[in-house]
Amino acid sequence: DGFELQFGTNHLGHFLLTRELMPLLEKGEQVRIVNLSSRGHHIAPVDFDDPNFDHRPYDKWQSYGNSKTANILFAVGLEERFGGKGMHAVALHPGGIVTNLGRHLDEVDVAQMRERFGDPEETDKPQSNWKTIPQGAATTCWAATCDELEGRGGVYCEDCHVAPIDAEDVDGGVRPYAVDTGNANRLWALSEKLVGESFPA
Repeated sequence: DGFELQFGTNHLGHFLLTRELMPLLEKGEQVRIVNLSSRGHHIAPVDFDDPNFDHRPYDKWQSYGNSKTANILFAVGLEERFGGKGMHAVALHPGGIVTNLGRHLDEVDVAQMRERFGDPEETDKPQSNWKTIPQGAATTCWAATCDELEGRGGVYCEDCHVAPIDAEDVDGGVRPYAVDTGNANRLWALSEKLVGESFPA
């Protein structure tokens, strides 16, 4: 489709799917849209001027960070546009989960992840920063069903709670640029332009 793969897969596909589902969502009651982001948004804000890396060297981690920040900004944008109609949106970090998502990483990348998060083979140890698949599903299930988020949106959640806005904490929180309404509006306009579709007013 001509999009950078991670940005296209992690954000634009969800943006377009949500747009296509809007007629059904607007008929619902107490609608809550849950976007899966990650702590990877700490890596980078969205580069609105060059989302496809046409004018800079490609960096897979920057790309991942762009896409994960976009997931949060999309929730903020949805909340701004549809929260008043009873349709709310949140984003979340499910946790570092041991899956095959990193199967294409090289040895250097895997070593860096182990240095940062610990050994994924040790998920059963209390000090592990990794989660099992059921543990990783917990925040998603909580965000989709909990009373705490009733009538609320545009927030980022982790470990079954709303995360604080924090520019410095490497182990949690949401970066200010990821919940900025100005950035959310820029992403919205860029996304509509890239997919060639607009949301209903």
